[in-house]
Amino acid sequence: MKRFAVAGIQMSVSAFEENLSQMNRYLAHVRHRFPWVDMVLFSELAAYGPSPSKAEEMPGATEARLCHMAATHGLWLIPGSLFERRDGLIYNTSPVIDPAGNVIARFRKMFPFRPYEQGTAAGNEFVVFDVPDAGRFGISICYDMWFPETTRTMAAMGAEVILHPTMTDTVDRDVELSIARASAAMNQVYFFDINGVGDGGLGRSIVVDPSGYVLHEAGRGTAEIIPIEIDFEKVRRERERGMRGLGQPLKSFRDREVEFPFYQRGVADESYLHSLGKLEKPGTEDDVPAVATGPSGI
Repeated sequence: MKRFAVAGIQMSVSAFEENLSQMNRYLAHVRHRFPWVDMVLFSELAAYGPSPSKAEEMPGATEARLCHMAATHGLWLIPGSLFERRDGLIYNTSPVIDPAGNVIARFRKMFPFRPYEQGTAAGNEFVVFDVPDAGRFGISICYDMWFPETTRTMAAMGAEVILHPTMTDTVDRDVELSIARASAAMNQVYFFDINGVGDGGLGRSIVVDPSGYVLHEAGRGTAEIIPIEIDFEKVRRERERGMRGLGQPLKSFRDREVEFPFYQRGVADESYLHSLGKLEKPGTEDDVPAVATGPSGI
């Protein structure tokens, strides 16, 4: 088995100008400075920022340009994600591009950040892929990580590394760092959670190993290159012997004596969940408290 390394790119993302040229410069820089790196992972919506108006069909011009970049530098490329126009809908989609410039898969974000992220359709297919002589990778995007079923499913499909581009600029980033660490430990995977800066997030990207140890947490608001070598033997050893020689959660899940009928729609009682109301932003008319006014209306 060969060694394999991934470089996460915490890059400044503009919502008003294309970022593809900057991405290409990062690829060239990584290839020159870290020739032992095999794959580069950018943050969510790195190419154009968070504007669905930039949506394109795939294959399309932008994806072709990204394929050319990957082939030119001889790197596996996960360019964060792009808005994809497909069958009259818009998806948040991450292509997987091999070092020859071929798109081998496309993952569509399963959980758009609703109610704030309106107008984006949800994907429903998991993506795991093999790198020859290395290991198996899975992809999720941003809000997907808040649903542990997504990571557990990919781990059950054999994923040993989770590639997770995100675009978080909100006060819950500290919670996401905890989720990344817990996801790595519970599923005995490497977890690469790569955020942008500028219009693309507040930074604080994190990489966690299958023992739950934080290998690197990037700074807030600053650009960084995060090259990390993956030890696939460590993943396999810990899955066999236990995390830090202790719990073996994947085996325990496999050998479980309980089923989860909640996941079968129409079987479990979902009355409580339906009692929570609509999935909508707080501050709608029904939520705004009445304001007392004087005779003048002030």
